[in-house]
Amino acid sequence: MNELDKMRAGEFYDISAPENMECIRRRSRLLQRFHRADADDEAARRAALEELIPGIPASTVIVPPFHCDYGMQIRLGEAVVVNADCIFLDGGGITVGDHTLIGPGCRLLTPIHPTDYLERRKPIERAAPIEIGADCWLGGGVTVCPGVRIGDRSIIGAGSVVVHDIPSDSLAVGNPAVVKRKLR
Repeated sequence: MNELDKMRAGEFYDISAPENMECIRRRSRLLQRFHRADADDEAARRAALEELIPGIPASTVIVPPFHCDYGMQIRLGEAVVVNADCIFLDGGGITVGDHTLIGPGCRLLTPIHPTDYLERRKPIERAAPIEIGADCWLGGGVTVCPGVRIGDRSIIGAGSVVVHDIPSDSLAVGNPAVVKRKLR
């Protein structure tokens, strides 16, 4: 099992392994193309995105600047909007359902570092997936932590930090985010 397989399996993996570094270089090249494309050259910007995030629907929009770890671990549904300044650390996989709005400055973070300080000195981490349902809205500056699932049609208030699963049809706010009320 190589380090990318370990990453996908949620096991500790060596970030500095050659296969990981090649993926990171690929990501850097594609993000550079995405960010440097002329504002009027939507085709060039779109081509870079389609190579970075396989299967990204034509109806999905990512507003630059945008940053991610790999890109290949991101799955976006139809008509998703990712606003400016978002960071998707996608080693564990990030899935976003159809018609979801992700506000500016949101952070979707799948990496988990060792709790032992000596282990943290090594170039290792593991990652847990993030799943965001369909028709959700993450307000500006929301942080979603590793392993979290946000159910369909939920709203996460601006600046919230989501550390636990949020059920469908919920309004959640705060640090940590807590459900304030049901929406349906």
